[in-house]
Amino acid sequence: MNIVCLDMEGVLVPEIWIAFAEATGIPELKRTTRDEPDYDKLMKYRIEILKEHGLGLKEIQDTIKKIDPLPGAKKFLDELRSITQVIILSDTFEQFATPLMEKLDWPTIFCNTLEVADNGEITGYKMRVEKSKLTTVKALQSIGYETIASGDSFNDLGMIRASKAGFLFKSTDKIKADNPDLPAFEEFDDLLDAIKKAL
Repeated sequence: MNIVCLDMEGVLVPEIWIAFAEATGIPELKRTTRDEPDYDKLMKYRIEILKEHGLGLKEIQDTIKKIDPLPGAKKFLDELRSITQVIILSDTFEQFATPLMEKLDWPTIFCNTLEVADNGEITGYKMRVEKSKLTTVKALQSIGYETIASGDSFNDLGMIRASKAGFLFKSTDKIKADNPDLPAFEEFDDLLDAIKKAL
């Protein structure tokens, strides 16, 4: 029994925070898990910047509505889902992911949730579990699944290394250089072929 675990941002859809940084002209919001391994530190930094600029959930959701999946992502996901089980494991939030999942025909996603005040201000966030991607992969393995994982960022390395096969996809030069033993791909067709061989 195989199950494929995929990261979302940078793999299937563009980075939400980068799109929002460009929409608002706030370059500090371009920082992502590709740059900062400590997710808690990254989110506190983002929430502080949003507060400084008086921005909340509505403004981010308005940007997300304009984001489309990466070219080829839906076709890749459709084909993959036709041959095996797939779960998207993301450190994003339900409030961000829903419109993007609609554009990908509602694949299963495990993610986190934002704490939002009545006025729309983002006041905090709640992680589903600690080290959610690695913890989920281990949980799937504990109930009889063999996992195959792919992602692009620091927070994907745990699930990639814990799986029977793991791949970097559209990752940074630094992450690729620091993990030379992990196969790295840039095109969906190449990743699909690699996953098929691992099944």
